[in-house]
Amino acid sequence: MAALLPAEWIKNWEKGGKSEFVQLCRALSENKNHDVGFRDIQQALYELAYHVVRGNLKHDQASNVLGDVIEFREDMPSILADVFCILDIETSCLEEKNKRDHFTQLVLACLYLVSDTVLKERLDPETLESLGLIKQSQQFNQKSVKIKTKLFYKQQKFNLLREENEGYAKLIAELGQDLSGNITSDLILENIKSLIGCFNLDPNRVLDIILEVYECRPEYDDFFVPLIESYMYMCEPQTLCHILGFKFKFYQDPSGETPSSLYRVAAVLLQHNLIDLEDLYVHLLPGDNAIIEEHKREIVEAKQIVRKLTMVVLSSEKTEEKEKEKEKEEEKTEKPPDNQKLGLLEALLKIGDWQHAQSIMDQMPPFYSTSHRAIAVALCQLVHVTVEPLYRRVGVPKGAKGSPISSLPNKRAPKQAESFEELKKEVFNMLCYLGPHLSHDPILFAKVVRLGKAFMKEFQSDGSKQEDKEKMETLFSCLLSITDQVLLPSLSLMDCNACMSEELWGMFKTFPYQYRYRLYGQWKNETYNSHPLLVKVKAQTIDRAKYIMKRLTKENVKPSGRQIGKLSHSNPTILFDYILSQIQKYDNLITPVVDSLKYLTSLNYDVLAYCIIEALANPEKERMKHDDTTISSWLQSLASFCGAVFRKYPIELAGLLQYVANQLKAGKSFDLLILKEVVQKMAGIEITEEMTMEQLEAMTGGEQLKAEGGYFGQIRNTKKSSQRLKDALLDHDLALPLCLLMAQQRNGVVFQEGGEKHLKLVGKLYDQCHDTLVQFGGFLASNLSTEDYIKRVPSIDVLCNEFHTPHDAAFFLSRPMYAHHISSKYDELKKAEKGNKQQHKVHKYITSCELVMAPVHEAVISLHLPKVWDDISPQFYATFWSLTMYDLAVPHSSYDREVNKLKVQMKAIDDNQEMPPNKKKKEKERCTALQDKLLEEEKKQLEHVQRVLQRLKLEKDNWLLAKSTKNETITKFLQLCIFPRCIFSAIDAVYCAHFVELVHQQKTPNFSTLLCYDRVFSDIIYTVASCTENEASRYGRFLCCMLETVTRWHSDRVIYEKECGNYPGFLTILRATGFDGGNKADQLDYENFRHVVHKWHYKLTKASVHCLETGEYTHIRNILIVLTKILPWYPKVLNLGQALERRVHKICQEEKEKRPDLYALAMGYSGQLKSRKPFMIPENEFHHKDPPARNAVPATVQNGPGGAGMPTSLTINTVRLEEGTAEETADKLKEKSQGVVKVINKTVNATPKVTTSNGNSASNSKIIKEKDDKEKSGKEKDKEKKDKTPAATPEMKALGKDGKEKPKEERANKDEKAREIKEKTPKSDKEKEKVKKEEKASKEEKSKTVVTIIESKSSAEKEREKEPSRERDLAKEMKSKENAKGGEKVPVAGSLKSPVPRSETSESEREQKRRKVDTHSSPSHSSTVKDNLNELKDSSAKHYINHTTPTLSKSKEREVEKKDLDKSRERSREREKKDEKDRKERKRDHSNSDREVPQDSTKRRKEENGTTGSSKHSKSESPSDSPRLNEKEKEKNKSKSSGKEKGDSIKAEKMEKSSSGSKKESRHDKEKAEKKEKRDSTGGKEEKKHHKSSDKHR
Repeated sequence: MAALLPAEWIKNWEKGGKSEFVQLCRALSENKNHDVGFRDIQQALYELAYHVVRGNLKHDQASNVLGDVIEFREDMPSILADVFCILDIETSCLEEKNKRDHFTQLVLACLYLVSDTVLKERLDPETLESLGLIKQSQQFNQKSVKIKTKLFYKQQKFNLLREENEGYAKLIAELGQDLSGNITSDLILENIKSLIGCFNLDPNRVLDIILEVYECRPEYDDFFVPLIESYMYMCEPQTLCHILGFKFKFYQDPSGETPSSLYRVAAVLLQHNLIDLEDLYVHLLPGDNAIIEEHKREIVEAKQIVRKLTMVVLSSEKTEEKEKEKEKEEEKTEKPPDNQKLGLLEALLKIGDWQHAQSIMDQMPPFYSTSHRAIAVALCQLVHVTVEPLYRRVGVPKGAKGSPISSLPNKRAPKQAESFEELKKEVFNMLCYLGPHLSHDPILFAKVVRLGKAFMKEFQSDGSKQEDKEKMETLFSCLLSITDQVLLPSLSLMDCNACMSEELWGMFKTFPYQYRYRLYGQWKNETYNSHPLLVKVKAQTIDRAKYIMKRLTKENVKPSGRQIGKLSHSNPTILFDYILSQIQKYDNLITPVVDSLKYLTSLNYDVLAYCIIEALANPEKERMKHDDTTISSWLQSLASFCGAVFRKYPIELAGLLQYVANQLKAGKSFDLLILKEVVQKMAGIEITEEMTMEQLEAMTGGEQLKAEGGYFGQIRNTKKSSQRLKDALLDHDLALPLCLLMAQQRNGVVFQEGGEKHLKLVGKLYDQCHDTLVQFGGFLASNLSTEDYIKRVPSIDVLCNEFHTPHDAAFFLSRPMYAHHISSKYDELKKAEKGNKQQHKVHKYITSCELVMAPVHEAVISLHLPKVWDDISPQFYATFWSLTMYDLAVPHSSYDREVNKLKVQMKAIDDNQEMPPNKKKKEKERCTALQDKLLEEEKKQLEHVQRVLQRLKLEKDNWLLAKSTKNETITKFLQLCIFPRCIFSAIDAVYCAHFVELVHQQKTPNFSTLLCYDRVFSDIIYTVASCTENEASRYGRFLCCMLETVTRWHSDRVIYEKECGNYPGFLTILRATGFDGGNKADQLDYENFRHVVHKWHYKLTKASVHCLETGEYTHIRNILIVLTKILPWYPKVLNLGQALERRVHKICQEEKEKRPDLYALAMGYSGQLKSRKPFMIPENEFHHKDPPARNAVPATVQNGPGGAGMPTSLTINTVRLEEGTAEETADKLKEKSQGVVKVINKTVNATPKVTTSNGNSASNSKIIKEKDDKEKSGKEKDKEKKDKTPAATPEMKALGKDGKEKPKEERANKDEKAREIKEKTPKSDKEKEKVKKEEKASKEEKSKTVVTIIESKSSAEKEREKEPSRERDLAKEMKSKENAKGGEKVPVAGSLKSPVPRSETSESEREQKRRKVDTHSSPSHSSTVKDNLNELKDSSAKHYINHTTPTLSKSKEREVEKKDLDKSRERSREREKKDEKDRKERKRDHSNSDREVPQDSTKRRKEENGTTGSSKHSKSESPSDSPRLNEKEKEKNKSKSSGKEKGDSIKAEKMEKSSSGSKKESRHDKEKAEKKEKRDSTGGKEEKKHHKSSDKHR
């Protein structure tokens, strides 16, 4: 410690040191901090005195300065005395005598400052003697010892011999007399004094006797307490406490039992403050340490019991021994030693002395005291008394009398509560001390709960002031704490008291579910660990739950349910936790458990809901199985249990729904499984992909039909449960948020959640998300009232633009709103004007539609780019998305089916002899009512559909604007309407197919049905590959319905003529927009339509085989699903069916071990396919094919460049019309194709040398292109050949067709034919040449008189006009061949007329370029289709122009012919060079692929690249033809291709001849064709390369 007196001060004491010291002391005295000042002054004085002792300062100087300082503080003399005392001890030990002398002199100098008495207290007797304050130190010592003995050890005893017994007798008589009169304690006290004095009684004994009498007469508190109080004035204060302590000690023997009367007396004296608790507490046993030890021991024992219960015991002997041991232990511990502290506590509680009781409880471990029943009961009684007035005012239920409780006679007891505010003072505190031991008093438990209920009622009613609200908030939080710490733990300790549970629910249901669940969470996870008793109870509950669950089966649901009920009343959290853990492991327990829960209380159901959510949210559980491709079974079981239990019992759903919403917000979609199950079970709305067509049909009817025929399970009585679900959604505003979250999460699954997950699982989650959205939306649509729905669902533009809802989902949500709106408007209009005529009704309906849909038409404009609305109108878009199957058709067969079922049921009821009559009557009434409902519903729907169709009839003219092109229109229609919707739901898939048919039937302007169907069937690979499992199923349904329509038209000429014959959708010439009036010649005739359908079937086979061969899981799975769905209508053609069958069989073999799910799918399909085989037909029955005729020419043609897959080809065009291209009628096509044959014959004959010399340089791409042309024209050509050159057609046709599509089975035939052809070739060349010459001659003769456009004629007429038609064909053929050079896949020569005028052609070229670029990015349509169509556009434009001009004179023709020949030769040379490289690469590629890839995959590859057929395929057609054959074919290809080229140039020349009459126009066209040719030849190459690489990649 630093010195306060510097040495300088001492040195210069007189100069400045003294004044410095005085200032220091003054400063220290004034210090606010009392303790610090005191210590510092002590130190300062000590240092000063020490300097004197050491001789640095004179004692008189010190005494002077101390005289100055002494008045600074009152206790300064005492401080100085302390300093002297310390120095006295220090100096007495020193050897230097002078220091001791200095000290003595200092004290003597300061005697006037400190009194003698103080010094005598503090200093040593020897020092006092030396100071002269006492005479002799020895005498002084003796005197002090005597005084101490007298004070502390000598007892003031009266002489017992002097006491007289008579005094005590009189004393007892005095205290025991009747006190009811006007005897007061003062009076008696005087008498007692007299007796003490008279009989020399010992006052302490008198006090003891007074206490004894008081013990015996406890009712006279008012007398004894004042008496004792007055008596105590004569004694020392401690006496009373000592006497009581002595009394307690007397009973502290092991066998002793303290009487309750003594506790009571002590308690009363404590309450009146006559003794202090601290003084008495030390006299009581056991000690606090012993109590703490006992408490710890109890906790350990409880844990041991738990351990024993959870241990698995195998042998029965051990368990018996253990039970015996337990019993012995219980006997031992039955009688605890007397605990006086608890006895006193009980007495204090009984008399209402809460303060003292509380302080005793605080000294013990928590809940130790109340764990003793007597104390708990006493405290409960005190609470009863305290809450009585408030309970009587607000808590007593109506009609209940109750037994009023009188207040304590004691004025010092706690004040009774009159208001909720007063509960806070004492009652809540008392309850907290009670804790779980409130269970001892169920009546008080009920009272507290009822008070809570009353408080909540007041709390939730508005209108109180701000201050009051704050007070109420505080009280509310107190109530929650009481519930958590007292009510719930007490319920756990009660013995299955269902009434208490229900009573508690009365209060709980007023809490928001967030608070309730928080309480349950604390109860389950924390409360049970806080008290030894609860630890035991938890273990016993689990033990019992195991016992019940082991024995639970379907058969004993009732008895087990009762046991579960009993157990759940007090410990629901523990029980349900165990039950749920079992359900997660064994899903077969779900049904019995759900049935056995019927004996639960409302509170228990609520706890169950919490436990389910907690189980679902368990972070330790994996939501995926180990293979990462499926959702864990525990989650599936829980979801299934959720659905069942929430449907069957009235459990609040809000928490569960909010949980699902929160999970979605967090981007987790696993838990949608729960929502799906809940909606399915509660509302009876099923979402399944396995629906039969009958069910689907029923789903397109009204609600009643849906319920009867649409679902698998007949889910009855869902009215109440669906109402509950609806209320939960509306009350907590979850309806729309859940929809939006699901709609957004669909993409979230793929782009966010799906990150690392297996593709299969991502697909599953996507499907689950989507299905749940559809199901949930369906639930809202059918259960929400119009007002509720409209109030909650925003308009379509807000949904899409603000909430970023995908368009399909947004319309799905809005659709019911439009329907509601329209029907309500319609009803309004009907009421306003009572007109019953059908026309009036329809008019009103249309008006109401316009009113409702007009804002929607406006709103949808913002959803897409303005360009979209050039082709389809917003009205059409909105109409498509807002209608449903219900609006388009009435499922009459479904209604009939259900009505018939009911009739059969009624008949069965009549025939049933055992059924009691009243039940019979009821059942029949039910069936009749249902029947009537169904019939009424059918009628209603029929009227509705008629109205809708009328409306569509009026709207249709404004639907498709087709400002760009018709093909664009179809593209937009498919892209924005059909494809998104057909995979939305099964019913939507059917709707899309029906809608397409409807648009066709309505004769909608600018809608090409052919184009639409062609685009749907042509290349399904991309669409199939990008679907999830369920989407594939729905897409399959869509294709199935589309095929159904097509098959119906294909099946019968009459149907075709009726439904398609004269419809604009089947025009093959698409004229300029606005002119759709086609004459009969522009329509596709029936036979050609059959070719088209065959092409579509072929395309489907090609796509299917491709998908099956990729080896990709998704491709294979999806195509198998699609194929299974379209099985009723495809495959119909035997050879296609066989090709498919082989591929599927291969999949079965390959995937058996690898991917069992694919194997199962493939096996399933394979079996079904085999069963369909008897219904398949040969190809020539499917579309018209002639028997083969033996002739050399056709064979040659077959080998020549033009022959390749002719039968299929035309039809490819027929439908692959791109906008601006147009198809002529089938007749014209026939005629033209005839010409082609001749030209081909000529070219082949004319250039045999070139063929050989140029074999290598012939370009593959060219072969492909030309071949394509020829293929395309094939079918019609064949027909013509049949008519006009009988020898030319039949065999070629058969072979040509087969060349394109014959499957593997027909390998042998094919090889033979191929050989035959080779042999025949030379001969046929000669013949060809002859024919060619004849043709040329006749052509020149007749060319002037040729009429350009010919109406379609009967076959007889055609026969008659054979010659002229040939010439016409020739002209046209040449023209188209010219174009064909330019186009990659040019259609049938001359087969197309174009409405596009000259000025537009360049634009179409530009567009074509653009489209080419786009093709690869459009997965919905095959790129080949687009390219093909693009080129068609231009070539056909020319044909149209050329057809309308007369042919030129011979001389001019010749000149032109020469020029063109030169030009075309140059071009062909250039092309040959360019293509040579490409061909070599291709060759290399082919040879590789021949080694590795099965033959048909090469075919597929080529077909995809735009070769719809090649001469190679014309021979080795079936996908499995041998590689050897392939090599030969390749050789041939080379030679043919060069021949082809040469032929082309001649054709071109002739074409020029015939077309030069069109003057400038034709020249313009020619130039364009040249440009096009160059561009396309390079473009074609690139594209093929692209395809090739992509194929390799695959």
